[in-house]
Amino acid sequence: MSKGKSVLLWVIAVIFTMCFVIYQRYTGPTYPVTGHLQYSNSEVKYKLLRTSDAAGDQEVKIKAPNTAIKGKFESKRFKKGDTWAKGADTLSIVEMKRVGDELIGLVPHQDPAGKIFYKVNLYTDADPKGIYVKEDPTIIRYKGPVPLWVLLPHIIFIFGAFLFSTRTGLNAIYKGKNTFAYAIVTVICLTLAGGILGPIMQKYAFGAYWTGWPFGHDLTDNKTAVALLFWVIAIYKLWKNKENRKWAIIASIVLIAVYLVPHSVLGSELDYTKTVVKAVGK
Repeated sequence: MSKGKSVLLWVIAVIFTMCFVIYQRYTGPTYPVTGHLQYSNSEVKYKLLRTSDAAGDQEVKIKAPNTAIKGKFESKRFKKGDTWAKGADTLSIVEMKRVGDELIGLVPHQDPAGKIFYKVNLYTDADPKGIYVKEDPTIIRYKGPVPLWVLLPHIIFIFGAFLFSTRTGLNAIYKGKNTFAYAIVTVICLTLAGGILGPIMQKYAFGAYWTGWPFGHDLTDNKTAVALLFWVIAIYKLWKNKENRKWAIIASIVLIAVYLVPHSVLGSELDYTKTVVKAVGK
């Protein structure tokens, strides 16, 4: 493979990786719901949080400069299988506090992996029924704070794994040199990100190192394990025969499929009936 083609493949791998960084950033159940609407002849802006590591109740702020606008914060605990209309927990309705241009509601604090349904109802004296900022309830999940010394290396290695996985796959397709070396770097990054730092993050956030198979159904843990398994097989095949590139291509495709699943889908959920964390994801 020429040097020019090698550089081009690196550029493609970097661009592809950056696209997935953006995709992961803006998808998944932890990204806040933001938007704006018109009510009472005024623009209202909202940011509905879906994850919190606050030590106490989490504030939810609605920017409503028109002081005639008031708000009610409706919430209840989320239990698996519940809907807003039907569930074991009773609905709490609390008047939101106005501070300047903002209406502030409080999400009751929960233990790690505890979830809360909530909705924001805006109203005025002239329109007591009002409108909801968002018709469907928002679900927020509490977690423990994760220190930066764990979080930052995890992010670096997880996207490093994707970068080298993509580059390895391209190298295998175009029959370039160093496919085995790139595969080794991929496995090292993936092991550090998902096999070591991932469980440490899980412990800080939800109190358990591993909640994937065979102990639970954590999708993040399970998909990382599947990707790592395919890459270990690819390394073994390349070690036996450097020309056997098929498994490197397969493993890189598997990792892409893994990254297409938004992060934190099927998150860890506190089972309030047992007061323990029921591991159904992260």
